[in-house]
Amino acid sequence: MLKYPVIIFDLDGTLLDTLHDLHAAVNHALAAHNLPLRTLQEVRAALGNGVGALLQQSVPPEADAATLEAVTATFRPYYLAHSLDATRPYEGIAEALAALKRAGHRMGIVSNKPDDAVQELHRRFFAPAGVDIAVGERRGVPRKPDPAAVFSAMARLGAEPGQAVYVGDSEVDLETARRAGLPCIACAWGFRDEPQLVEAGAGTIIHRPAELPELLNL
Repeated sequence: MLKYPVIIFDLDGTLLDTLHDLHAAVNHALAAHNLPLRTLQEVRAALGNGVGALLQQSVPPEADAATLEAVTATFRPYYLAHSLDATRPYEGIAEALAALKRAGHRMGIVSNKPDDAVQELHRRFFAPAGVDIAVGERRGVPRKPDPAAVFSAMARLGAEPGQAVYVGDSEVDLETARRAGLPCIACAWGFRDEPQLVEAGAGTIIHRPAELPELLNL
């Protein structure tokens, strides 16, 4: 019998390498409003709390609310049109998901990315790999680290208390798991380095997707 029959995954930085497309979209939106561009590492550091937080950290500190609103309005349609230009699952993810599915796990995605983008990415990359559901940012549901979306996904996947584990790559994911009362597996290949994960309180850190079925198929 599986110890954790249900696995809840973060998306960006955990299953998908979305950094280059997000970086391009941020700089497209900034350039459209004659604002300074951001480096790849600056965008990487700003990821994890959703589009609003990403853009808030990307505009200059002195930018007013109207500027942020204009940048956001430019970013969203551009990113939706270009979210698959360079985005791909991390190496080894497909094989790890297949192994978990063969073992009988039920799997879901909970992301702070807008729900329409999450659903498209789920259909393209993860539904065929056996990931059952995906939940993105949408009106009326608070973003992670609030656990509401995680609880919703668990209910849809039929997880009883103690039957689910959370897999993510950032301090936001660690806090989400804590608030949801779930154990968390932290991925060191994503948007945070291992020292940052340790500082954020990670107890279990993995370095390759192949370690997931090794840990969870026991």
